[in-house]
Amino acid sequence: MTDYRLLLEQLESFCRAEPFYVPLFANASALLWQALPEINWAGFYILRDDTLVLGPFQGKPACIRIGPGRGVCGAAVRDGRVLRVADVHVFPGHIACDSASNAEIVLPLCHGGAPKAVLDLDSPVMNRFDEADEAGLCAFAAMLEQYAVYE
Repeated sequence: MTDYRLLLEQLESFCRAEPFYVPLFANASALLWQALPEINWAGFYILRDDTLVLGPFQGKPACIRIGPGRGVCGAAVRDGRVLRVADVHVFPGHIACDSASNAEIVLPLCHGGAPKAVLDLDSPVMNRFDEADEAGLCAFAAMLEQYAVYE
């Protein structure tokens, strides 16, 4: 079981040290990579001109651009909500950057009420992310929303 309380304490120290989103997201993805078992990708896509562009991450090389509404990441931005997908192979329009991925959770990150990025985690294990993970990751994302500076 992941200790999200400890993870949030660690994230807060990075947030206070450097709020600019590039190093902050780099360290945030490294924290998640080390803390969460059974994941094969943890990272961010940054919204630029209605397209999600690959940001800091841990894992195998990934898709560089994701168009509006495409895949789980694009759908999460379009719908403005967390998407927790137990089996990505049945998700309409799923983008398979890594064929080993079977489950995914995507959390939109907003700033000033507008979407700015998504936090994306993939797992080779079907139904890997549960309600406890979603709650912990929502708190993680909320802290990033509070501190991240995009300019």
